[in-house]
Order: sequence, then structure tokens, then C-alpha cells
Amino acid sequence: MLNIVGSSRYQINRKSLKSYFVYLFDKYNVDPAGVINLVFMGKRKMKAIALSYKKEDVALPVLAFPYNEQASNERLLGEIFICYPQAVLLAAHRNKKVEDVLKQLTEHGLKNIIG
Repeated sequence: MLNIVGSSRYQINRKSLKSYFVYLFDKYNVDPAGVINLVFMGKRKMKAIALSYKKEDVALPVLAFPYNEQASNERLLGEIFICYPQAVLLAAHRNKKVEDVLKQLTEHGLKNIIG
């Protein structure tokens, strides 16, 4: 299951990302009862998180944190943080659609979570 958190100012196709996660869970044999929180944020917030956890003073495009604890009745596998402005820049640099870059970043984050 995928929970998407993000400001309405970010153009996110939630339906497309959720169906992509169903595909990824199957591709990587992830328990479909597992929960991933996908959080979209701006550069300042991502930079603060990167500085706090990775000691890097830069807005990274994606960060992922695996969890081993259970939250309520759901099994929280982890959280993926995506810097939306960085994803837009990457898309322009790679001459790709933003949605495609978001999918690449989420897959990268999921791979980091599941090992």
C-alpha cells in the first residue's frame, strides 16, 4: 500500500504512482500488506533532512528510510522523501517527463528500503 503526502502545488499523478507501486511490489516480491509513505517536499525541507541524516548540505532528489517497527495494524516498510523541484530539474536535464523521473526516484527509494 502507498500513502502519498504532498502539497497540492506539486503536480503529482497519484493514481499513476499508486499503480506503479503495485507493479514494483510485484517486481521485487514485496509483501502487498506492507506500507510505504511517499512524501513530496521542497528544497529547503529536503536540504534540512539531508543535513540532519546524511550530513550533506544539499537538496537531494530522493532519500529513503527503512523501518522495522509496526504502526497500528499496518506494516510500515519505510518512507521515501522526494524533492519535487529537484525531480523537475532532473526531468529537464534528462529530457524526460516529470512523471517518469518521479517513478525512477520512487523505484530507487523502494530498492533502498527493501535492501
